[in-house]
Amino acid sequence: MSSKGVSQELNLNAPIPASTKVKKGVLPNGLTYYIYNTDVTKNAASYYIIQNVGSILENDDQQGLAHFLEHMAFNGTENFEGKGVLNTLQKHGAVFGKDINAYTSFDETVYNMNNIPTTPELIDTCLLVLHDWSNYLLLTDEEIDAERGVIKEEWRSRRTGPMRILEQSLNTRFNHSKYVNRLPIGLMDIVENFEYKALRDFYHDWYRTDLQAIAVIGDVDVAQIEAKIKEKFSAIPKVDNPKERFIVDIPDNEEMLFSLAMDEEVTTSGINFSIRHPKKITDRNVSDLKTSIISSMITGMLSSRMNEILQNPETPLLGASVSYGKNSRSSNVFSLWVSPKPNKQYEAFKIGVKELNRAVKHGFTQAEIDRTISNYTNYYENEITGQDDKSHGSIAEGIKGNYLENITIPDLEERFQIIKSIFEQLTAEEVHDRLKELYSDKNRYIIVTGVKGNQNLSEEDAASMIESIENDNSIKPYVDEFAGKTLMSGIAIKPGNIVKETETNEIGATTFVLSNGAKVHFKFSKKNKNDVSLKALSYGGVSLLNEDEIPSVRILSDLVGKSGLGDYSAVELNKILAGKTAFTSVSVGQLSESISGSSVTKDVETLLQMTFLRFVKPRFDEEAYKVQRGNINNYLLKRSKDVDEKMNDSLTVALYGKADPNHRLFNSDLVKEFSFEKVKEIYSDRFNDPADFEFFIVGDVKEAQLKPLLEKYIASIPSQNTQENWKDKSSSWVNKEIDKKFNLKMEVPKGKVFIGYKSDFEFSLKNEILAKAIGDVLQLRFTQTLREEEGGTYGASTRSNLYKRPKSEAELMVTFNCNPDKVETLVEIVHREIHKLAQGDVLPVDLEKTMNNYLKEREQEKGYNRYEMDLLIDFFREGYNRNDPNNFENIVKNITVNDIQEFVKKLLDNSSSFEIIFKPLK
Repeated sequence: MSSKGVSQELNLNAPIPASTKVKKGVLPNGLTYYIYNTDVTKNAASYYIIQNVGSILENDDQQGLAHFLEHMAFNGTENFEGKGVLNTLQKHGAVFGKDINAYTSFDETVYNMNNIPTTPELIDTCLLVLHDWSNYLLLTDEEIDAERGVIKEEWRSRRTGPMRILEQSLNTRFNHSKYVNRLPIGLMDIVENFEYKALRDFYHDWYRTDLQAIAVIGDVDVAQIEAKIKEKFSAIPKVDNPKERFIVDIPDNEEMLFSLAMDEEVTTSGINFSIRHPKKITDRNVSDLKTSIISSMITGMLSSRMNEILQNPETPLLGASVSYGKNSRSSNVFSLWVSPKPNKQYEAFKIGVKELNRAVKHGFTQAEIDRTISNYTNYYENEITGQDDKSHGSIAEGIKGNYLENITIPDLEERFQIIKSIFEQLTAEEVHDRLKELYSDKNRYIIVTGVKGNQNLSEEDAASMIESIENDNSIKPYVDEFAGKTLMSGIAIKPGNIVKETETNEIGATTFVLSNGAKVHFKFSKKNKNDVSLKALSYGGVSLLNEDEIPSVRILSDLVGKSGLGDYSAVELNKILAGKTAFTSVSVGQLSESISGSSVTKDVETLLQMTFLRFVKPRFDEEAYKVQRGNINNYLLKRSKDVDEKMNDSLTVALYGKADPNHRLFNSDLVKEFSFEKVKEIYSDRFNDPADFEFFIVGDVKEAQLKPLLEKYIASIPSQNTQENWKDKSSSWVNKEIDKKFNLKMEVPKGKVFIGYKSDFEFSLKNEILAKAIGDVLQLRFTQTLREEEGGTYGASTRSNLYKRPKSEAELMVTFNCNPDKVETLVEIVHREIHKLAQGDVLPVDLEKTMNNYLKEREQEKGYNRYEMDLLIDFFREGYNRNDPNNFENIVKNITVNDIQEFVKKLLDNSSSFEIIFKPLK
């Protein structure tokens, strides 16, 4: 076995070559810093502080304080009192929850400020924020008390059935270690009642320079940033006699651990069979890289085998996969996960364990290994080509891994050379041996998510089954029968030609009219190297279907995806595409149908072949349909006791009634109307004529390479030269004003509120921007009032849009979960804030934050190929040039408080509205 490349002698003890792109240093006070220059987003940088501190460090009486402290970093620091951090950054276009955020886990707490413009002022501001987050939180009594309610509502919003299942299984997963009682959200009794000193003590014990790293990633001067960091952060005092930052190890277990967890709101089962392994936390070397690569190959090949089993509609499995990854700071887990059909837990688990043991006993075929190597080689080639386009977030993940777990930030080219050598020298026996290591007989555990009243897998049955399978010598090796085929094998193509070519210099695009009537708009762009995107759009969609076809269209995209393409099933298609990066999918929306695709530059031909097959030889696999129906039945079962699903269904009926064909509930009555034959008919009707589509291609592919491929694969698609348009079959609410209250049984009491307005409204680009602005301004107001002042909700979701089709209509929607005792108060605040806008009571600072966000995001979007795709579609489908400042920037810069007032007044004056409230059943 070999891959292309020149073999080199492997020194397994050598360190993994580290990237020279990242500048790393440690200040005398122990603070670590990382600086990474990248212009993937022009004139912007992201800032992180990584605290090697999480909930695992809490004492019993501090449970929840690590997470509470994370919240407090946004509630007052030495240089930014109160909401100063947020207010300062929001004025420059950053958005809380999107650009500014944080998270707390068992072992770390990480804060981020992303995509902040790199003006000298803002660079200094963001470094000052990191400085304050390091050691200068104010932690005032008033702000602490105000945040207690917010965190209680965050806890309430996450008290779902799956979360309660997780809590029941923690002892098994973590073998009764400290992790069991350290979920970051903590205990609400402590959150609501801790003394101020307890939080301050935790802060002073653990937020310290020897447990902190800062990272600056973006379009910056590395030397300048390093000098600023040394100047600003060196003066932070080092803590004398610091507490030990301990690592919690999970005890070994010789006997398999087992738990069966159930919940009233969980109606579908799952089984997790895991084997825990110690994780190396010292310096990694080439031997560790080799082990990691082989482990990843193993889980990929096993998951592929499981996926093949899932194609059989008679299997008791709904889902199955194998993984190997992080369990805790000091451990990884090798896991088999299976999702059984109802009352088929034993049978499903048996198939999963048997397939796993088939590989343990016999290893993998050469064809499987070669395909996996081909995929890895392709992956690394793409990574290297696109390494300058890595996102700030992806770079930050590597930095976090380096700081918290000593994982090398690799030099990709050198790493790839080592990996190629590993592949060239790799034997099937080595892969097999690694699997046998992973399948250890020690540190095993099984977590069963059971269902009340079902035949749940018992500990005794699981143990005896595993033992029986492990001793079963009749299990035969896996047979891989697929080889030597290509995507277009046996398909005759009669190429067409380009009959007309037009340059649109205004946006740098070329339009090709093909001999079959199809039209292709193309724009070369290397803003993202090695990246090509395709969209094919046609008007019509659901609006042109008969009423009896509408149910089946809801499963069309999923079924087409599961069916494969051309002559090949989904499993075979994955094997054919080994070593390639190309993807297509189809969608049928209310007013249009589309094909979307992407590829790397070398695989553009494959992308166009797949697009050709979507028209000429789509595949509808009846076996895949049967599998899909099984998954749908499980979904019906899963949602049957889900409180949020019940709320959404009640909302739909309240707004549209029970008979509206466009808003049918996803229930057994709807499912009975799904039809395999109708899906085929709908697809054939909607995707039968390329002349009715406009094709848009953007990316790193030269015109000379693209044109012959268009003639071969797009111009050759048979055509009827038809042109269709959508019809207005939009639905109205059942009444102009809807006011309903529901009471539902809930395991954890919560209120949920839906408030909405809609009205006919003239469409214009300015009005479209104004509509969005109203939602974003209200989002700021609700964060201040509902969350911060009232402490009644973790956050409200506010959405406001102006629709152009099928009718020009403005819509405003507000949704939030909350303390059920505060529903009426919060609802009153929502209406008050909306009507304040109509009265001209708009805070100029809120408008400034919102408009600056739009300008910032638009400027940053321009650095990506996806912006160029939007440019093409807007120009040729919507009739305007998004590069013209008069169509965006100048509108945004000139929006006033009066514009907001007038828009909201018009929206409210003749609007339809609803207020729908859910409360727990008493």
